[in-house]
Amino acid sequence: MDEEVILQEEAAQGSWTLLSLLASLLMVFGGALPYVPQYQEIQRSSSTEGFSTRVCLVLLIANILRVFFWIGKQFELTLLLQSVVMILTMFAMLHLCCTVQNSNRVSTKQHRITDLNLQYFWKWSAFEDYLLFCFGLAVLCSVVSLLLMDSGVFVETLGSLAVTFEAMLGLPQLLQNFNNRSTKGMSVKMVLLWTAGDVFKTTYFITNQSPVQFWLCGSVQILIDVAILLQVLLYSQDTRVKLG
Repeated sequence: MDEEVILQEEAAQGSWTLLSLLASLLMVFGGALPYVPQYQEIQRSSSTEGFSTRVCLVLLIANILRVFFWIGKQFELTLLLQSVVMILTMFAMLHLCCTVQNSNRVSTKQHRITDLNLQYFWKWSAFEDYLLFCFGLAVLCSVVSLLLMDSGVFVETLGSLAVTFEAMLGLPQLLQNFNNRSTKGMSVKMVLLWTAGDVFKTTYFITNQSPVQFWLCGSVQILIDVAILLQVLLYSQDTRVKLG
């Protein structure tokens, strides 16, 4: 009888381990999935008008900061890997947007990061400028971290900044939709996947007792996701077409 109980416990433990592994894999790669339909939409329409590239800016800053937060606090490795995957995903989105915008550009004038023109910040013509900006941010974070990483206050502030930026992920898209009075060109599937992912990861953060900054971030993201979905209903006369 005791052996049967032990076998049942081992089977239950094995099942839980498998579920934990699947949850971790979903955390690592799940954040990138919402951008697949948006990537396809931009390719199909050859237009970036409906997608705010400032979403990429917010996520790049958030995840670069999170990498340095991990160096100082070393929470779950899953969340570090998630940040690496998200950074690569945002680079892929920016590369596509630059390619499409340059192919549609009528003027030959190029806007480069070296122009130091704030009017065209994050509206540069070359993908390399976005890489240069992120490299500069990483170098700045490295220098500051080397000087202050021994400070617990600095590490916690770094984590708070990272999740604050991440919580604002959907805000640029929300504002762009509001300014355009339209959600045309924005993938509704992307926002639905944002919502599902944010609900999942917020539950994951709470279950795994991640730093409080993470689940607060997830809660704010869910609210912004819902606001964008309400915009879809407000601005679209036939939502079913956008969901197709």
